[in-house]
Amino acid sequence: MPRYEKHIFVCTNQRPAGHPKGCCAEKGSGAVLDVFKRELAQRGLKGRMRANAAGCLDMCEFGPTVVVYPEGVWYSVGTEADAIEIIEKHLLNDEIVTRLLMPDRGRLTPVPDVTL
Repeated sequence: MPRYEKHIFVCTNQRPAGHPKGCCAEKGSGAVLDVFKRELAQRGLKGRMRANAAGCLDMCEFGPTVVVYPEGVWYSVGTEADAIEIIEKHLLNDEIVTRLLMPDRGRLTPVPDVTL
């Protein structure tokens, strides 16, 4: 059995300046990771859910990239409000935040249309 109910990976990859894909770090992924960590702790979810820095997830052109497991849902998270919405809807209520789904990579596993 997995140790965490939900595991959030945030790409913090850095590429050289001018790379055609860009990089999640330049797009603020460090701040996004900080929001997830802070909010999980403040909401008493530490131990049940975990947010981690990840190396390259190869989707930096859509970044900051966030993947939530065990569902395998990929998000493009640009703001603190986006991260909080994922926490409140997906992590706490098993509702996918469709407006933040990563293009062509939103779902890696079959998921019902409305909720998980």
